[in-house]
Amino acid sequence: MDLTSFSAGAQHIAGRVVTGSGDERFRVVNPADGSTVEEVVLASPADVDAAVDAARTALPEWSRATPGARAEVLGRLAGVLADHAEEFARVETAQTGKPIKLSTEFDVPGTIDNTAFFAGAARNLEGKAAGEYSGDHTSYVRREAIGVVGSISPWNYPLQMAAWKILPAIAAGNTIVLKPAELTPLTSLMFAAACTEAGIPDGVVNVVTGAGRTAGEHLVSHPAVSMVSFTGSTAVGKRVAELATATVKRTHLELGGKAPFVVFDDADLEAAVHGAVAASLINSGQDCTAATRAYVQRPLYEAFVAGVADLYAAVRLGDPRNPQTDLGPLVSFAHRDRVAGFVERARRDGATVVTGGTVGANGTKGHDGTDLTLGAYHLPTLITGAAQDSEVVQGEIFGPVLVVLPFDSDEEGLRLANDTPYGLAASAWTRDVHRSLRATREIAAGCVWVNDHIPIISEMPHGGYKASGYGKDMSQYSLDEYTQVKHVMYDTTAVARKDWHRTIFGDR
Repeated sequence: MDLTSFSAGAQHIAGRVVTGSGDERFRVVNPADGSTVEEVVLASPADVDAAVDAARTALPEWSRATPGARAEVLGRLAGVLADHAEEFARVETAQTGKPIKLSTEFDVPGTIDNTAFFAGAARNLEGKAAGEYSGDHTSYVRREAIGVVGSISPWNYPLQMAAWKILPAIAAGNTIVLKPAELTPLTSLMFAAACTEAGIPDGVVNVVTGAGRTAGEHLVSHPAVSMVSFTGSTAVGKRVAELATATVKRTHLELGGKAPFVVFDDADLEAAVHGAVAASLINSGQDCTAATRAYVQRPLYEAFVAGVADLYAAVRLGDPRNPQTDLGPLVSFAHRDRVAGFVERARRDGATVVTGGTVGANGTKGHDGTDLTLGAYHLPTLITGAAQDSEVVQGEIFGPVLVVLPFDSDEEGLRLANDTPYGLAASAWTRDVHRSLRATREIAAGCVWVNDHIPIISEMPHGGYKASGYGKDMSQYSLDEYTQVKHVMYDTTAVARKDWHRTIFGDR
């Protein structure tokens, strides 16, 4: 099966590739050079309705399938993804501009591993053991599918985020309609085609491309959609929650981040410097868990800044298809300009741009001779001297920008780390176990790494605190998001007149 048959249409509904009925077309652009990767027809509300209808039709049979049957087909899906791994990596790099080594070594293998994990997790939906908790009744708990799930995934990790939405939902017996970001819909459509190839029944997984203001809002508001899962900015997440409230839908929101990177004075400086560079530049900084605010205890501050600046200078920008390229372009020219705006305003407000900034207009060349001025490139940027309450420290930049600030006492460092509306991820760097225990306890974030920053694994949950949203992706915990709990109670006495009836009428 050709997973790239999306060129014949832009929607995957009921197991088939179909052309959207809308009159708006969208050009998927390679941000490395501005070329067209594909042109898709955006979904209309009628297309969303068709996808929801397909999901509703498939729901009864799929929700009643045994966990073993769902596990078997998910296992086959992992095999299909592995067979097409190179194809997925190529298309992911083309539509996002991320380096091919990131697509090949992180995005695609992570998606395959996540699929294999949920093939196993599908067989482990558990509740409290049955028991006679009242003495006269046997109670047990059922975990049941919620129904049709409407999901909206972001543009920074299109393939992985599609998988994070689809896999736990269908493993738990739900059906799903996914709307990927309009900038990067292609690998989500490929994933749906892989589901069909693996034998997942028609209508269980549906993908509609479209704009958030039309297809997205219609999906969130649809009365037949029982749950909404959204990953994206906090501002849009609030809008999603508002729309979902009208029909009292369950919501799962994975929103923005502004991850602190806290370096104590006993840390391994070399490890912290290398960790900061990797954690701030992953996916060109377009990662909600990326290190964005480094707080460094004063004895290590100057050496840390110098070390990061040196490594930033050695980062290889170039053609993202080149396996040697470290940093590709940002996802679009508009987003590149947005990131550059943060940097320029920080400079204007008195901060120091130690290194980096927007690629110049004089034919700047990458490590491989690529003309970087043709793409949405932004240099790795290191900023010092910013105020804690400044935009560049508090706002989500979503680009290859790291702000470094000093602190004195441990208390101050942890206070500054928490001084943000967000709470998705953080890291603490220290050789002292007591310091690490305190940091992991006191930092308000859904994930706190110690002496590392970024690694994720399928077995562990991902999700935030505060304005970073609520609910968990990956892991067994994510199945809690996509199931509802039912208490079933059986009378064990076979007595017609229960003793408790007298509290309502009659005598004992």
